[in-house]
Amino acid sequence: MEEKSLNKSCCEEHSNSNSSVGKSNLCPVCGEGGNAVKKVTVKHLILNELVEQVEDSDYFLCMSKECDITYYNTESNIKFNKQQVKVPIWFKNDANPKYACYCSEVTEEEVINAVVKHGAISMKEVLEITGAMSNSQCQKKNPLGKCCHQIIQDAIDKGLIMK
Repeated sequence: MEEKSLNKSCCEEHSNSNSSVGKSNLCPVCGEGGNAVKKVTVKHLILNELVEQVEDSDYFLCMSKECDITYYNTESNIKFNKQQVKVPIWFKNDANPKYACYCSEVTEEEVINAVVKHGAISMKEVLEITGAMSNSQCQKKNPLGKCCHQIIQDAIDKGLIMK
């Protein structure tokens, strides 16, 4: 039960925050599928000088590791690339730093170290060691616009394999 209260601030608040944009979620550059992201997230994460280009509809985040495109809207033909966002997108090949939790600026490496060097084996222990998920502003800071719980869990799993 205690783990639930640690995660409540960001996981439950926006669990269904992503909506569909329309007909196609395929990236117009690489053809890979994208995840729906609300425009509020895009507005907070693209460079300030590009914010006025964000239209009233929602966007997709290209999920290809290799593709240079981050956010796109196939209906309005608007695309933003990696150089046009304020933070590195954790799953893109050249992401540095590779954040697991954007709100608390906790990297994947810090999560893995919590497991490998400090012996953490649960989400609760990793959160206590790293401070991840303690600053919930997921809709504005996480590139997906939702809780980073799954990203952190994936990093924990990597650490457990390395152990």
